[in-house]
Amino acid sequence: MKSASPLYAVCLLLLSATLLHAEEPVQLKLESVQKIWDKDPHNAFTGLTRFKDQWFCVFRTGKAHVSPDGSLQVLASKDAKFWKPVARISSDTSDLRDAKISVTPEGQLMLSGAAAIPQPNPVKHQSMNWFSDDGIHWSKGHKIGDPSVWLWGMKWHNGDVYSIGYHTGKEGPRFTRLYKSSDGKDYETVVDKLFDTGYTNESSLVFTKDDTCYCLLRRDAKGANTGLLGVSRPPYTDWEWKDLGVRIGGPDLFQLPDGRFLATVRLYSPKAHTSICQIDVKTGKLTELLELPSGGDTSYANMVLHDGLLNVSYYSSHEGKTSIYFAKVSYK
Repeated sequence: MKSASPLYAVCLLLLSATLLHAEEPVQLKLESVQKIWDKDPHNAFTGLTRFKDQWFCVFRTGKAHVSPDGSLQVLASKDAKFWKPVARISSDTSDLRDAKISVTPEGQLMLSGAAAIPQPNPVKHQSMNWFSDDGIHWSKGHKIGDPSVWLWGMKWHNGDVYSIGYHTGKEGPRFTRLYKSSDGKDYETVVDKLFDTGYTNESSLVFTKDDTCYCLLRRDAKGANTGLLGVSRPPYTDWEWKDLGVRIGGPDLFQLPDGRFLATVRLYSPKAHTSICQIDVKTGKLTELLELPSGGDTSYANMVLHDGLLNVSYYSSHEGKTSIYFAKVSYK
């Protein structure tokens, strides 16, 4: 039998070390946390990205957690210390909710949200995207996906953007649906019924270097309210699911450069709070690592790795008023 080359042996050792390291507990330390916005009665549901050497944080503002006046606020910062409002998108006919932000392959910002339409109306929600070259001036809104299917979060991979929408209509069974688009405007269905047992809704996607896709999925149903972890390979039409055994809300899934997975979620025990957790994608085990300063009405975080630190946007009402926070977290 021909012996393996020294280079092959080294590659095996490196691969083994990576796999072993991926199972080691992540150690997190909260380096700083800052309230960056509290100027509206209710401030919530964040998105975060870097674009042209600046931070952009987006979120919903309104009179209450649910109110007809919801707008999408955009903040910008060069140093993550001083933040300024640069844009606000509003609608005369609907409540704009759940702001998310990403950078397209063409080098534009894409702001995503959903318009909650006053009832009675055949459509309950309409997902929308807006585009900008500078974060200040935004395009008109583009209707995306299907009516009454709420596309929650966007993830770009190999030139396409993927999103999981969940059915919010009054008629028909609840389901989640996987979409993709090459331009962020026209979406095609990849999987019509991704998951249809219980009320699955909010989600977060991660694509690994080998094109594997992982999905962290919230589920709310009587007798079935624990989160799910899904995994799929291209073309992402077949999925395997693991039950996390823990109730979660507002999920944001993230992979560290060394391969380990983190998730920032709302946890409900012993009381509602926002925490960064580690997820073993092989077993589906979720382990709480770091509780962020939070409580009450809280969650909907977004994580961005920059300069060796995890930068986390989220909202919370632990100091009284529901406000937007920005945390820096070190890891090893």
